Amino acid sequence: MPILRSAAVAAIALLAAAAAATPALAQTVPAAPANAGAMPDPATTTVARVGDDKITLADLIAMRQDLPPQYRQMPLQVIYPALLERAIDGRLIANAARKADLLERADVKQRIRRAEDQVLSQVYLSESIAAEVTEEALKQRYEKVAADSTGREEAHARHILVDTEEAAKAVIADLDKGADFAALAKERSTDPGASEGGDLGWFTAEQMVPEFSEAAFALQPGSYTKEPVKSQFGWHVILLEDKRTAAAPTFEEMKDQLASDMTRELITAKLQELRNGVEVERFGPDGTPMPAPQ
Repeated sequence: MPILRSAAVAAIALLAAAAAATPALAQTVPAAPANAGAMPDPATTTVARVGDDKITLADLIAMRQDLPPQYRQMPLQVIYPALLERAIDGRLIANAARKADLLERADVKQRIRRAEDQVLSQVYLSESIAAEVTEEALKQRYEKVAADSTGREEAHARHILVDTEEAAKAVIADLDKGADFAALAKERSTDPGASEGGDLGWFTAEQMVPEFSEAAFALQPGSYTKEPVKSQFGWHVILLEDKRTAAAPTFEEMKDQLASDMTRELITAKLQELRNGVEVERFGPDGTPMPAPQ
């Protein structure tokens, strides 16, 4: 099946490309009238008959979702002829497989059961979780996150990272003589950001190792550390460019991340709920019992 599916996707892709390049092919699908009302229900709109079987617009829309991103973004009218032919081909092959009694084979039944489990799991989680990830719930989470982040101090700093204390002291000596910090960073720093003059951008204390943050936030804007700062990464010389009080990001800026975090938490909780009261036994590849994960 993976080979057949890949071949079908490839065929659709080729035909879709041809449709995009050939207006005549796209024109084989009638455009909706300018004064048309609501779109028909895809689930009840028949787009082809294969013997006694119907293929619906919903079937084509589902097939479209399996295409590579560049083809999903194309108008349905452009790839419609290719999708329709592949749907017809797929139905003919499936019908032939049924006539060959493949549904009675044990390996086929196992694969159908796995596919069924996957679809059921996805729909169950999607519907049960989506009901809880509401706009109101996300805004409540946002208010808490915004309250926690508002008022935090942020620093904008540069640093020069070297391997030894002696090398760091040599950097400080050159800075005392008026050397340019960014130029020294490009010349001597071993940090990946050396090419940017050691610029670290804006950060909060929690985003850096404690030794670094303590030294950076103790500086005044425009000053640099007079003694090397040691961390697990080596020896640092730090220049503080500026400080500011962080403002909370807007709800729209955080909405997707909030939804992702909430969905992950709800799925974890749902799985724990489903595990409660159910005896689960685990076995290794050789069939010997395994202890439950801690």
